[in-house]
Amino acid sequence: MSASPTVLQLIPHRPPFLFVDEIVSESADGLIARRTFRAEEDFYQGHYPGAPITPGVLLCEAVFQAGALYMARTMAGQGSRAGVPLLAKISDVRFRNPVFPGETILIEVKKKEVLGGFTMMSGSIKSGDKRVLTVEFAVAWKTPEGAPGA
Repeated sequence: MSASPTVLQLIPHRPPFLFVDEIVSESADGLIARRTFRAEEDFYQGHYPGAPITPGVLLCEAVFQAGALYMARTMAGQGSRAGVPLLAKISDVRFRNPVFPGETILIEVKKKEVLGGFTMMSGSIKSGDKRVLTVEFAVAWKTPEGAPGA
């Protein structure tokens, strides 16, 4: 499965660095997304040859992209589409189970609070009934310095 048009409209990420296929559900304080990791993805060639697993940093990135989708929806609801989501803080990452080629994960993000232009969020990934990871993070919505029109 490739990314849904909705995902491509909401965030600037593109293949090969897009790790969300679709939004599954949304609420006022969170979002659930889905991603299937395909065996032919290049990073499996080196992580690890003969026994591939999905790199933890890419699993974290999937959570952060789901957070970016949530932020994009929130900002659009407030009438503001200018800017991009920028990761500001990562803490308490816990890896519980590996993700193998062919697995489909559900990515959940929840808003905790907003302070001084930063949205604090929690994220988690499940594959079937097993918990894969949890992470706390913060996102800012702004036009990056050096970007065109900044």
